[in-house]
Amino acid sequence: MKMNGTHEDWSRSAVIYEVNIRQYTPEGTFNAFSTHLPRLQKMGVDILWLMPVHPVGELNRKGSLGSYYAVKDYRAVNPEFGTMEDFRNLVNKAHDLGMKVMLDWVANHAAWDNVWTITNPDFFEKDEKGKFVSPYDWTDVISLDYNNRQMRDSMIAALKFWITETGIDGYRCDVAGMVPTDFWDEARKELEALKPLFMLAEDEDNADLLREAFDMNYAWKVHKIMNGIVKEEKTLQDLQDYFRWNDSAFKPDDYRMNFITNHDENSWNGTEFERLGAATEAFAAFTFVMPGMPLMYSGQEAGLDKRLRFFDKDTIDWTTVKYEDLYSNLIRIRKKNSSLWSGSYGAPMEMLKTSSPEQVFAFIRQNNQVAIAAVFNFSDKPCNDLKINLDGNWKNMMTRDKMRFREETRISLKPWEYLILKQK
Repeated sequence: MKMNGTHEDWSRSAVIYEVNIRQYTPEGTFNAFSTHLPRLQKMGVDILWLMPVHPVGELNRKGSLGSYYAVKDYRAVNPEFGTMEDFRNLVNKAHDLGMKVMLDWVANHAAWDNVWTITNPDFFEKDEKGKFVSPYDWTDVISLDYNNRQMRDSMIAALKFWITETGIDGYRCDVAGMVPTDFWDEARKELEALKPLFMLAEDEDNADLLREAFDMNYAWKVHKIMNGIVKEEKTLQDLQDYFRWNDSAFKPDDYRMNFITNHDENSWNGTEFERLGAATEAFAAFTFVMPGMPLMYSGQEAGLDKRLRFFDKDTIDWTTVKYEDLYSNLIRIRKKNSSLWSGSYGAPMEMLKTSSPEQVFAFIRQNNQVAIAAVFNFSDKPCNDLKINLDGNWKNMMTRDKMRFREETRISLKPWEYLILKQK
């Protein structure tokens, strides 16, 4: 419960999974997606973040189906996905399997034909001519007016609706930093009176959002550095500088969400394979062992290798789920080793000296229960005769092989090869 300065116990070792209902199955429905729940539960997924499930606006719609983030009615479900009862059944089935459900919430803007434009047009910002206005160049939506007290109350009431009527466990809040922080603080207090929640802010720079309202935000900077390392535009020094900045900008108990892909990255900036190429697996593993909570996006375990269209139907191919074992193993490693958990539940990152600091990024996270060391060759060249400032007997968590490190020990790493080691 963030309001008391802590998080829900179930979040400490959790892995979050973003669900794109529209593109997940050929049917694109709640019921069709629900057949995947046992597989996701078996992988070890804890939190399901569902992209917006509301009806999509038709006025000024982009593409044939429009953006999920152009909400027409905050208290209804998109009929293309199914009925409200179908949604409740999905939430209940997830709960029966021990998973939590978060709903994507768009509080900054709404569709041009949102129901409030008829009932309460004063809920929206207007220009000098009294016309609705779009934020930036987002021409399919209009901005909400947070100077309007009634609008704030109505938005909080709509947030309460999904908790009381469907039993969801929290929210991922779109462009949370563009909404006044005091609104989120007020909303969290009222929502927590209904049930304990987990809240994710789509934001990175406003640490105040994590003070009371949100449990976690986005680690965008490290995501961009990972992409930049592959392009040789960033170095491992940039990576070290990032973690120093992170430790100074956020409190130890603030959760940060790590990812190599999500709906925005996939659709607009390219698949992880386009951006990371041969380094994809290494950086994916990195998100599971660095401080923070790892995110997986729909199809990541299947090796989704296309940019999903955002405004039209474009189904994920589930013919093979070739990375399921990889991610299942990474999830298992995270859950079974408390030093890798989120926030102050886990252990801080301590850098390890190596003989190739320009190629190899190595660190250890240890507490009273367990020590996990991670060694990554973040380059497209082999690293031979590598010395690591590591001692003792260790087990390779990916291969189960035993490894012994002494002062004279030297190892070799292939391009983009990595080790996740547990002290014996």
